[in-house]
Amino acid sequence: MCVGVPMKMVEIHYPSGIAEAKGVKRNIGLQLLPENEIKIGDYVIVHVGFAIEKVDKKDADETWETLDEILRLMEQEENA
Repeated sequence: MCVGVPMKMVEIHYPSGIAEAKGVKRNIGLQLLPENEIKIGDYVIVHVGFAIEKVDKKDADETWETLDEILRLMEQEENA
């Protein structure tokens, strides 16, 4: 299974940048998105170190809610 996670852009030095999610910052590649479409504060889906899609904050928040729920269910299953 492949998972892309939403992250917020905090620095841009195209063709790379730094994105943050849940207090964790990562260097990511921005080559797959047009330079003029991405700015600080934007949310992107990051997969294997590359931003692959720009999303709005609502979609990013909903995705994290879903991922957090999956993790909670996995932990419950492990502890059962």
